[in-house]
Amino acid sequence: MASTPQSERVTFLTSRQQKAALDAFAASRGESVGNVVREATARYMAQSETTAEDSAEEAELAAIVAHLVEALPAMQASLDRSIKTIAETNDEVDRMLREAGIRK
Repeated sequence: MASTPQSERVTFLTSRQQKAALDAFAASRGESVGNVVREATARYMAQSETTAEDSAEEAELAAIVAHLVEALPAMQASLDRSIKTIAETNDEVDRMLREAGIRK
């Protein structure tokens, strides 16, 4: 009775440079080229499964970014007013300290 193979062979063509890079990458990780390709393939396929979720998250992030872009000018103006007020207050305190003879 013949048993069913647990794995199948897949052959693909690549450039010499890509093959050398793949060999070096696998060796640096202490893995076989086959394992690196299997892992990369599994991650690539899993990535496409989350595309719908990612699209919803991207839309939500885009809405947040749009809101922030709209709010930024008012935030910047508020910060500018605060900086101006702090500078004026510092000048006033400095003037008062000089009049009191505490600061020269």
